[in-house]
Amino acid sequence: MTAQARQTPPFVKDKIMLIRSAVFALAISLPSLPAFAQTAAENQVVGTWRMVSATIDPEGQNIPAYGERPNSLLIFTPDMHFAAVLTDADTQRFASNARGEGTDDENRTAMSRSIGFFGTYTVDGNGEFSRNRVEGATFPNWIGSTRTREQLTFTVEGDRMTEQFQRPEGTRIEIEWQRIK
Repeated sequence: MTAQARQTPPFVKDKIMLIRSAVFALAISLPSLPAFAQTAAENQVVGTWRMVSATIDPEGQNIPAYGERPNSLLIFTPDMHFAAVLTDADTQRFASNARGEGTDDENRTAMSRSIGFFGTYTVDGNGEFSRNRVEGATFPNWIGSTRTREQLTFTVEGDRMTEQFQRPEGTRIEIEWQRIK
C-alpha cells in the first residue's frame, strides 16, 4: 500500500480533533463538578403543600383566615412556577348549580373566603424562597405584583412550612403548611 493510500481523509481528521477537544473539555470540568454539587442548595419550597391552619391578626385577634377547616393547596414546581388555591371548606354551597348564577351574598361570601393565584418564584443560593410574581389571580389587584422577603416569608423545617405575609394596610397573616408526599 502506498503512503498516499494510507493518508487519513480530511473529514476524518476533523472528527478526531472534535472528539479530542470534547474529551479534553470533559476531563477539565470533572474535578469542578463535586464542588458545584456541594455549593448548590436544594430548593426548600419545591413540592405540594396542604394548609394546616391560617390566622389573620388584625389588632392581635388571631382569626382563622380560611375558617376552622381550611382546604387549600400551594404548589411550587421545580421549573420555578407556583399555584395557590386557598379556600374555606365550610363555605356554603350556592343555591344554583350553574356557575355565575350565585346571589350577591353567595358571591361576596365565596370571594371573601377564598383566593386562587399563580405565577413564578425564585430562591436564593441557600434554596430559600426569595420572591414571587403573580401572573394571574381571582383578586385582579394582585396581578403583576411582586412580593419579596420583606412582605412574604416561607420558613421550611422538614415537611412543615410557615408562611408569614403582611398586607399593604399592615394586617399580618400566618399560614402553616404540611408537605404532601
